[in-house]
Amino acid sequence: MSILLTPGQAGDNPQLLALLDAIRVNGPGPGRPRKRPEVLIADKGYAHDSTRRALRQRGIRHVIPERTDQVARRAARGSVGGRPPAFDKVIYKRRNVVERCFNRFKQWRDLATRYAKRASLYRSSLILIAAIIWLR
Repeated sequence: MSILLTPGQAGDNPQLLALLDAIRVNGPGPGRPRKRPEVLIADKGYAHDSTRRALRQRGIRHVIPERTDQVARRAARGSVGGRPPAFDKVIYKRRNVVERCFNRFKQWRDLATRYAKRASLYRSSLILIAAIIWLR
């Protein structure tokens, strides 16, 4: 759907909105492409309040578990802390598909060891390998 290369030290969460902006899914027939997923499933690394707020503003339903420090902070505030964000365990279980896909990418030596030194070559090999995996 979308691939965004970043330096190794860059965090995942700051790249999320740019990655979502790059998604364009053409539907059958004429019309504008879809730019918004039905639901975003993410791990605790994306559990920032600003991320949740940005997803709500974009109208994107999300399933992100709360970190333990967020739960404790909300509990410490008592009734002022608000209620916890919605979390659907059944939908979250489908996140394993993404993790398995990453593991399949790591089986390709070219990607795992980063033989391609230029970002454009690395991205091209990533797209080619993704197509091969998808066609199997």
